[in-house]
Amino acid sequence: MSTELLDRIQFALTVSFHFIFPPLSLGVGLVLIIFGVRAVRTDDPKWRQLSTFWVKIYGLIFSMGIATGIVQEFEFGTNWSVYSRFVGNIFGSLLAAEGIFAFMLEGGFLGLMLFGGSRLGNRMWLFATTMVVAGATFSATWIVMANSWMQTPQGFEINDVGQGPQAFMTSFREVVFTPSFVPRILHLLAAAWMVGTSMVLSVGAYYLLKKRHVELARTMIRVALPMFTVLAVLQVVLFGANQAIEVSKQQPAKLAAMEGLYGTRSCAPMFILGWSDQKAQTTSGISVPCLLSILTDQTPDATVTGLEATPPQDWPRVNLVFQVYHLMINLGMLFIAIGGLACALWIWGRRLWTSRWMLRVLVATVVLTEIATLSGWWTAEFGRQPWIVWNVLRTADAESPNVGSGQLYFSIAMFVVLYALVLFVFLRLLDRKIKEGPPPPTDELVIESLPDSFGEIFRRRSRVSSGGD
Repeated sequence: MSTELLDRIQFALTVSFHFIFPPLSLGVGLVLIIFGVRAVRTDDPKWRQLSTFWVKIYGLIFSMGIATGIVQEFEFGTNWSVYSRFVGNIFGSLLAAEGIFAFMLEGGFLGLMLFGGSRLGNRMWLFATTMVVAGATFSATWIVMANSWMQTPQGFEINDVGQGPQAFMTSFREVVFTPSFVPRILHLLAAAWMVGTSMVLSVGAYYLLKKRHVELARTMIRVALPMFTVLAVLQVVLFGANQAIEVSKQQPAKLAAMEGLYGTRSCAPMFILGWSDQKAQTTSGISVPCLLSILTDQTPDATVTGLEATPPQDWPRVNLVFQVYHLMINLGMLFIAIGGLACALWIWGRRLWTSRWMLRVLVATVVLTEIATLSGWWTAEFGRQPWIVWNVLRTADAESPNVGSGQLYFSIAMFVVLYALVLFVFLRLLDRKIKEGPPPPTDELVIESLPDSFGEIFRRRSRVSSGGD
């Protein structure tokens, strides 16, 4: 293999593993805020129970995201030094903004959120949680800004200052608000919230199947299921559609690869399933006539640009992009069906609580949403090839010249072993926390934390005041 391909495999491995965790933390964080708001408004101890339970899971996910994200910072310098030098003058400001507006906010309140426990009142805990989740959202926003600039670069000029060509920012506003940024951040946030709500659904359904923490499990599902269903619909009919429109205007070759469209045509079909043969330049499968034209320009007569308008050397691996894109699309449609059916069973005599087959589906949904989110990320990144910065810098010209294939083979093998071990430990810890279940109500937590003599006095007084012996 070429060093370019090995560099890409290593980065794809590390960034895909990392990308398991940020959507989970963003989605679970949103649910934590909802639990906190209900705790403030109702003073019902069950909301604080759920908050205490889910904040432990959030802390585990958050720590995994931080640990795996640091790897990419080093890879930019070790594997992609030419790229880092080329974009450094632009990315430096974006990453600095992430540190100032995101990490400082997260770091300042993370301890209060994770370890406040029963020491903080509902309002203070909600404030700390909101600040942490806001910081995580800001972090994702700046990262998507940087990646969106790579997809649709603008607001820069290229100068040679003696170390090779470099991109210099000419307009901060244009760099930040590239044409692809708004559709992509909305698409990503909706996906992250779906992953988080599916995680809550999965745990709630697991408890109902095991007949444990039944009331708390039902509460989890009551909160997460409507959110999941609404987000699934919006993701397909609004956010996903807007993303497709943006890609058709800014990156027509990527859209053509996503649908295996080799020739420019009107009334372009959209495939449901299929196979694209890049050598023969044909795509076969199950398709809906004219749907791609309708999606991109709201009319069946719209003309969609095919790959023939792009030089073949600038094509991505068409079938790879085609398959991961349709995996994302088909899973998105499946989520609408799962959410709609679960809501119907919930409304219809609360049959959801006893429908074991439906509960098993909900348990597995978190895995499916993670796969859908990863496949969407792969679509964006594989579809951009062979450009690392669209139509500006080729991936082959961006790698570090002094890294050999032997070093890359060794590092890839090391990452495979290390990440397999890390994933095993993460799943074991997650399984342990879920099986431990939610803690007792807050007042019981306070009693249990007292010395035995004081705890017994408190219990006796409680029995006397309630009419006990």
